[in-house]
Amino acid sequence: MTIPFDEIKAELLADPEIKAEYDALAPEFEIAAELLRARLKAGLSQAELAARMKTSQSSIARLESGQTLPSTKTLLRFAQATGTRVQMRLQSVA
Repeated sequence: MTIPFDEIKAELLADPEIKAEYDALAPEFEIAAELLRARLKAGLSQAELAARMKTSQSSIARLESGQTLPSTKTLLRFAQATGTRVQMRLQSVA
């Protein structure tokens, strides 16, 4: 029997401690998702993007998985390689 991921996720997030940790990681995963969207919109594979950035495919994979937070310099190189621009803002949560 296979349990759908959404059910497992909902069950885990019902625990307040797990939910707090999950929410704390949200900004990092938002960055990773944005990087992935930019690469896909540019029509590039991870290997092609890595070649443009003069880095390894595994470095791109780590960025897109959220395992590694990019430096500002890396974000700028990523943007140039994907034909995008970096836009950053701080937004009030209240």
